[in-house]
Amino acid sequence: MSLIFQTWSWYVSGFLIGMIMLCLIYFGKTFGMSSNLRSLCSMTGIGKKVRFFDFDWKAQRWNLVVVLGAMLGGFVAVHFMSDASNVTINPKTIAQLAQLGIDAPNGKLMPDALFGTQIWQSPKSIFILVIGGILIGFGSRYAGGCTSGHAISGLSNLQLPSLKAVIGFFVGGLIMAHFLLPLIF
Repeated sequence: MSLIFQTWSWYVSGFLIGMIMLCLIYFGKTFGMSSNLRSLCSMTGIGKKVRFFDFDWKAQRWNLVVVLGAMLGGFVAVHFMSDASNVTINPKTIAQLAQLGIDAPNGKLMPDALFGTQIWQSPKSIFILVIGGILIGFGSRYAGGCTSGHAISGLSNLQLPSLKAVIGFFVGGLIMAHFLLPLIF
């Protein structure tokens, strides 16, 4: 059991993701988390009014199980298997976050300034969450999928649009981290 509770190396996780992708390719499936929102909206019957949601969502049931598994796995990992003592953060990163007013996690996986319950007390934080959620939702639909869909599924299928999207994701992330984040905090 100690093997499961340790932080896994990138090559173990990468290998497992690769094996899952080979299975999905073999069965003719594509993976992506953002497409599940479309399936959930279609399940409500909104497809009768909005053409985008008018499709056979039952063919995507397996992908909804993936979302439930990700949520359940995340809950189990955080509440029963997390040990932040073996997670090390670069001291330069901690110093840069401190300049922005973001505390070091101090034995936790995530800093309270970004992921604590106090963010719901600040109108600025709520505004940032709402605008960020809208931008991510719009961006994932505009790009034809989210990071998991393009970076994992699309690249493993050698799709050129996925390569372009992933490059855009990384460039956008670098711009956000280096230029916009200091302006926000």
